[in-house]
Amino acid sequence: MEITAMGIDLAKSVFQLHGVDRHGKAVLRKKLPRVQLGAFMANLSPCLIGMEACAGSNFWAREFKKAGHEVRLIPAQFVKPFVKSNKNDAADAEAICEALQRPNMRFAAPKSIEQQDIQSLHRIRKRLIGARTALINELRGLVGEYGVVLPRGPSMIRKHIGVAVQKAVEEGQMTAMSEKSILDLFEELAALDGRVKNYDDKIQSIHRAHPVCQRLSKMPGIGPITATAMIASVGNAQAFKNGRQFAAWLGLVPRQHSSGGKERLLGISKRGDTYLRMLLIHGARVVLRYRKENPQSKQEIWINNLVERRGMNRAAVALANKNARRIWVLMARDEEYREIA
Repeated sequence: MEITAMGIDLAKSVFQLHGVDRHGKAVLRKKLPRVQLGAFMANLSPCLIGMEACAGSNFWAREFKKAGHEVRLIPAQFVKPFVKSNKNDAADAEAICEALQRPNMRFAAPKSIEQQDIQSLHRIRKRLIGARTALINELRGLVGEYGVVLPRGPSMIRKHIGVAVQKAVEEGQMTAMSEKSILDLFEELAALDGRVKNYDDKIQSIHRAHPVCQRLSKMPGIGPITATAMIASVGNAQAFKNGRQFAAWLGLVPRQHSSGGKERLLGISKRGDTYLRMLLIHGARVVLRYRKENPQSKQEIWINNLVERRGMNRAAVALANKNARRIWVLMARDEEYREIA
């Protein structure tokens, strides 16, 4: 068998392989258990391997590269049009192999172990923040049932809940049992704060040691969280043709519904990594919030004019789009950020 391209349908235990020769003829259809896949690929002559970008794909991409193969990851939505008839593992592997050979197919870059480590920190931190927010809402709702209304904002709850609960107990609004329950939740909130801070410190240390993160954080609206998240998710920015393609990958460009020569642009597409897009937009909101009333630089003038014309929300998305294109330049060309005066 002279296999030139192979599609592999990944799974937890059983993997389906579909290999073709240089004429596109199928020469291999094989199902392998997990324990045999590595040895089989190591004994196979180097070829082009395609897999869906999914759980475990980065690990297998690194393993296959060690065996001398060229590996490309394909987003699942680009594989689906090539699935024939009913869906099964063999049809999926064949569709992956077919999509792999398309000249205009878009691929995702495999992540290194270091990138996955940084991304794991961000994912865990995001989950902890979500749990903390849910706990704060639960605290506010529980004390509200006893007639205790706390000021808005997480910091105000931390500051006033102890005094408010004690006052409610003294006035007979709450019992000692309810006070103990509320204080237990408050201790849980403090523990979550400590865990979030621990992950913030880890991200800060990575940011200080990474030169690319240092360059990105010089840009207004980009801090250690956004910079490290970009490094973890993007890796090689040269995989994108230009800054606009990078912004489109993040879902920050208009969605099109054009036909018959008539262009119709809608809201942003919201494709790609939701977490990265959220960080960029939140960073842009901070820049807009502290913008100068008497701008001096071209960017400050552009921001103020945009806010007056389109409002804060659209201006934040537009600035996030612009920052995404700048990030691509800094990462792809190894340049330093220079603000236009």
